[in-house]
Amino acid sequence: MGSDEEDTEGKTAEFGMVKPLYQDEHPAHTVTLPTYFIDQTEVTIAQYKKFIEATGARPPADWKEGKPPEGRDNYPASGMNWYDADRYCTWAGKQLPAEAEWEKAARGPNGLSFPWGNEFDPKKANTGGSGLNSLAPVGSFPQGRSPYGADDMAGNVWEWTADWYQAYPGSSYQSPAFGQKTKVLRGGSWGGAGHYALSYFYRTSHRLNSEPEFGFPDAGFRCAKRAR
Repeated sequence: MGSDEEDTEGKTAEFGMVKPLYQDEHPAHTVTLPTYFIDQTEVTIAQYKKFIEATGARPPADWKEGKPPEGRDNYPASGMNWYDADRYCTWAGKQLPAEAEWEKAARGPNGLSFPWGNEFDPKKANTGGSGLNSLAPVGSFPQGRSPYGADDMAGNVWEWTADWYQAYPGSSYQSPAFGQKTKVLRGGSWGGAGHYALSYFYRTSHRLNSEPEFGFPDAGFRCAKRAR
């Protein structure tokens, strides 16, 4: 889990990044996980609609008059905050994946840098370089599927995980966001970073963090379940 990569080209300054590139991924370390399952796809609008109908949960802000957009049943549900995503997984008899579980499912047994391999290919995921410039139905990029069969673990929508944003064991990097303040999201989204399709954001070890009470249009989730 994690990486030992360094920003040797000064990209942090070039792109005006607030967080130093790679530092919160240090050091690469071994994590042992219990057996678990993870959803093949991000939770879809059709699935999330059933949850709302069954529980009376609030719909995402971009659902006009509380109704999902037409013709987009198989698109990833997005816009919910961490608490809404967590409630959905509980309702479905599952839970949000731990950050380590998400990363393992994306990297496969050989610790890949991207779900499909170690070289970035913007055409294997719905990234800022794919040319779509919008969300895509889940599973639209089978060539970018992870070794364990999980779709869209790079691009499409950022995905909430269960964990608070914390330093990894043995890390020397400190951030004011560490602690029980923000939750970790993984995977990158269709939007990339402005007009740059930075491969940095789609790496399987990359970490984004956000306050759990806030949702945003290109953030969704998938669920996981322990084997026992």
